[in-house]
Amino acid sequence: MASPDHPGLLIEALQRADSPERLLEATENLAAARHPGAALTLVEVLGFNNPGAAVAAVDGLIALGPLAVEPLLSNLDGHNYGARAWAVRALAGIGDVRGVEVLERALAADIGPSVRRAAARGLGQLQLESLQASAQATLRLRCLEALLAACEDSEWVVRYAVAVGLEHLLMPLGRADGERQRGLAGLAGLAAEASEATPVVRLRAALALARLT
Repeated sequence: MASPDHPGLLIEALQRADSPERLLEATENLAAARHPGAALTLVEVLGFNNPGAAVAAVDGLIALGPLAVEPLLSNLDGHNYGARAWAVRALAGIGDVRGVEVLERALAADIGPSVRRAAARGLGQLQLESLQASAQATLRLRCLEALLAACEDSEWVVRYAVAVGLEHLLMPLGRADGERQRGLAGLAGLAAEASEATPVVRLRAALALARLT
């Protein structure tokens, strides 16, 4: 196996993989190296129609953090739904603000509930700390609007993730903040039996409200 400082042999092993099992093993090895030079190859794996390898690639991309964002954004495959769905999961896990547009679109319109769920969690946990206060406020408002709209999502797993996302998004805001009040109102709707039919969603929203208030 190549050392973490030289991923070339690991990439070559992945490219030579001639079975799903070997592809999975090679992807896991490359992901474990955590080398920036592996990012593009890991992104390519997302489109290989091998769920096990895709999971390993997503884990590797998340481990690379911000270094993986540009390869992900530059290689979003509009013709390969599976690759795009896995990329959304990776961007959600990384939490870099450069992924916000992809997460917004995914939450609003992706056909896969699991992808919308990942996008909801991602929008709630974007890492805003490095931005100036005005930029933080602008992005937080975008995330809030997207999450509030998704309170009406047809799938309970997405609404559950919205409750989680809103909790994380509202946590830094002061009690008198208008956006916090809007978010709390959204959570209250998810916690109310009159407007939310799924008990586990109501419970998760109630937990978020308790933690925030």
